Amino acid sequence: MHKKDCPKLKAKMQRIKLFAFDVDGVLTDNTVWIGRGKTEMKRFNIADGMAVYIARRAGIPTAFISGRHSLATLTRAKELGITDNYQEKGPKRIPFEKLLKKYKLKPEEVAFMGDDVIDVPLLQLAGVSATVPHAPDYVKQYADVVTEHAAGMGAARELVDMVLKAKGLDPVELTYR
Repeated sequence: MHKKDCPKLKAKMQRIKLFAFDVDGVLTDNTVWIGRGKTEMKRFNIADGMAVYIARRAGIPTAFISGRHSLATLTRAKELGITDNYQEKGPKRIPFEKLLKKYKLKPEEVAFMGDDVIDVPLLQLAGVSATVPHAPDYVKQYADVVTEHAAGMGAARELVDMVLKAKGLDPVELTYR
């Protein structure tokens, strides 16, 4: 359910200055493996990581906003150079507002991707809201974009590429300049 050819959405995407992503169910396939000693493992997609790199090259930072603490998420954030990694129980609006203040942004300058009821307030606030195909219909109704790629399988990359294209930026050029 892309609205990618919609002029209004393109105009919204042109204003984006920050990407914020939920983690579980967006950057991962919503699966958590827990072993002995509370060892936790998640599978992250390399293409989504490359999207973070390309966005940074375009001058657009990326933040993680998760409703649960995870060492696997912390490790991935460090690996990608993400300093805005919020893993807190409670309303996600709080870290969202911290990001707005830190970067001196308005909500319409943020693209947010989430997949569940806890993400709806940010989907409503963000300038561009996106979700993944497995999200419930009652979450999808709040999204400007429902990606073709599944969670943990390049959905974040798809959103980043859409925003960069709307801004007239070439990911190849950004990668190698």
